[in-house]
Amino acid sequence: MKKIALFVDVQNIYYTVRDGHQCHFNYSALWRQLSAEGDIVVANAYAIERNDARQQGFQQILRDLGFNVKLKPYIQRADGSAKGDWDVGLTIDVMDAVSGALAGNQKEALNQKELIDQVVLLSGDGDFDLLLKRVKEGFGINTLVYGVPALTAASLIDAATEFRPIQGGLLLK
Repeated sequence: MKKIALFVDVQNIYYTVRDGHQCHFNYSALWRQLSAEGDIVVANAYAIERNDARQQGFQQILRDLGFNVKLKPYIQRADGSAKGDWDVGLTIDVMDAVSGALAGNQKEALNQKELIDQVVLLSGDGDFDLLLKRVKEGFGINTLVYGVPALTAASLIDAATEFRPIQGGLLLK
């Protein structure tokens, strides 16, 4: 069975689904869909911690589905700008997954001789296009991107082996 590594840019998906569809993303439907296509052996969701009860409840839902939720503190700068970005962390985790250099419980779930067959990325951020090109061309691993078409960078769509629009059953209305 196909081995899937799933990576979710939570903030990006929240805002693009909200702005593009005026609703929320259905993580349960995504999990069911991907589980029917293979074994999800790595599942990371990258979010910003703001110490908000609603967000903590949402993060627990992700954990209950099977995600490893990675949190970074929200930083408000003195000049009014904000910082809360997981691009580098997500990229490192993808490269670790495709090279078999997994840590902790993820390594136990993945037999060292059986590397990832597919990397699934939920994001519309064009900054990940180089990552997907490297995964596809350098490691020969298929890449799948889920995103809101009008709000997903064309370069990211082009870099992926496959693009699936977030629509229909993937939306919570």
